[in-house]
Order: sequence, then structure tokens, then C-alpha cells
Amino acid sequence: MPTCSVPMQGDKKCLKGRLKCSAFTLTELIVVVLLVSLFVLLAQINLFGLLTRSTFKAQAQELVSTMQRAASAAAESDRRYEIIIDLAEQSYLLREITSPDLSEILEEEIIVEQDFSANCRAVYVLFDDGDYTNEGRAKFRAGRSGWQYGGRIVLLDKDERPYSVVINRLNRGVTLKEGEVGLLLPKSKDEVPF
Repeated sequence: MPTCSVPMQGDKKCLKGRLKCSAFTLTELIVVVLLVSLFVLLAQINLFGLLTRSTFKAQAQELVSTMQRAASAAAESDRRYEIIIDLAEQSYLLREITSPDLSEILEEEIIVEQDFSANCRAVYVLFDDGDYTNEGRAKFRAGRSGWQYGGRIVLLDKDERPYSVVINRLNRGVTLKEGEVGLLLPKSKDEVPF
């Protein structure tokens, strides 16, 4: 027996037979849109907070990785590398030293060049021989026998909390630690701290 689906009187969307009438009211639709918008807003806030928190850690870890890479490459070859921390420009670079003139930086020597951001600022460098600088450039050189100088680079996050990148010339280690980590310093410039 053939059946015919004909709209009922007064309800043009509902069909006779097995199909049921289903529709959202305007109020239900507005509530659903508001809930979805609220979830999207919360996700954006959480994601933005996560990105800003990890930006400092990511930049600091990038510096540590660059220094570790320089020490590893120097240990495995007869090449020398230099990390230059430019406190005035808030940047650093890794270069392979190819010329005897250490003051001249050739474009082809540069391996990595990065800028610090407002979330990660370099404030000073303290070398393990007692030298200190909070302006200009600080240089760490790595060769086959290890780091020429050890020390610490103090970084501040956006909340002004200090972190130290510690360069250990004895074991070629480079680590990131929270706070201003103490170093073994000599009593005089002629005394070796180790």
C-alpha cells in the first residue's frame, strides 16, 4: 500500500508517517552558541597563558641548547666556537671561529643568531675568573679541551624572576637553573678557583 507524505495542517516541517518533527527554538540556539563561544574563549585564554609561560622557558632552553651544541661540536673536532651574548642589543650568536682575528665576525662564520624578547632578557654575565659585565658583549669560547671560561648568564623572565645559565668549564656542562646560582670564584685574579 503506497503512502504519501503530506505536511500536516499548521506544521509544514513535520511529515506524516515515521519521520518526527524536530527543531531548535531560537532560545535553545542562542544558548548553544553562547556555550560554544564561552568554551572557545576559555581555550584561547588558557592557550595564550601557556604560550607566554613557555616562551621564556623556550628561549632560555634555546640558548642552553646552542651552547651545548657548540661544546659538543668543538669536542668532536678541531674547530673552535664562540657564543657572543650582546647585553646592549639583547641578542646572542654562535659562530665558528675561522680567522685568527677574533674581533672580526665574518658572515659565513655565523651559525645561529637570535634575539631575546621582553619575556626573556639577559641582564648580566659573571665569569668564573671574577669578571662581570652588564653591558656590551660577553664571549664564551669552546674548543676541543672545553670552555675557555665558565660562568653564568643571568636571565629575567617577564615577572623579573632570575634564572641562571651556568657554564661549567670542567665538565663542559651548560644548565639552566632558577635563581642566581653561586659560582666558585677566586679570591684574586691570579688564583684558579678549582
